[in-house]
Amino acid sequence: MKKLKISIISMLVSTGFMFAQGYKIGDTISGFALKNVDEKTVSTDSFKDNKGLVVIFTCNHCPFSKMYESRIKDLHTKYAAKGFPVLAINSNDEKSQPEDSFENMKVYAKKGNYAFPYLYDDSQNVAKAFGAQRTPHVFLLKKSEKGYILEFIGAIDDNAQEANNVKEKFVEKAIDELLSGKEVSTKSVKAIGCTIKWKI
Repeated sequence: MKKLKISIISMLVSTGFMFAQGYKIGDTISGFALKNVDEKTVSTDSFKDNKGLVVIFTCNHCPFSKMYESRIKDLHTKYAAKGFPVLAINSNDEKSQPEDSFENMKVYAKKGNYAFPYLYDDSQNVAKAFGAQRTPHVFLLKKSEKGYILEFIGAIDDNAQEANNVKEKFVEKAIDELLSGKEVSTKSVKAIGCTIKWKI
């Protein structure tokens, strides 16, 4: 029985359930720095004149990430100039998912003509700090004098498979509210996607 309990605990740790808590709405996040696909380091301090960040945990292989790729691009196109650029992060273990290796990230970003940073969270520490669980998983941050404050967690919209039939654009609505000086009305929505592949 003891061996069974130890085995279950080990499984939970390896699959990431022990890291599911992370930041909560209203928390000020800790700054981070990660390697971008251009081999340069990008950090939360790299953005000087922005009003916030749209942090999206995503990857190369996940069908949901692929379905949302164009919408992630559209978010950056629409909101970067308004002060909310996209910051995409891949935290998957490349041993579990070789397609998500840093070298393949470079290929993927070039092929997709990414205009936003695509960062590699090799240690997985950033994903654990945020409590990221899925790809894609969005964390909307607002810049303040204290640092970046978490304002929204969850999905980009309400329809992963049919972009033309989306009824609720959760991230866009939240950003628009912040830009208007309002409080975010919907602060959390369940993220739908592949699970992050944790190191064992």
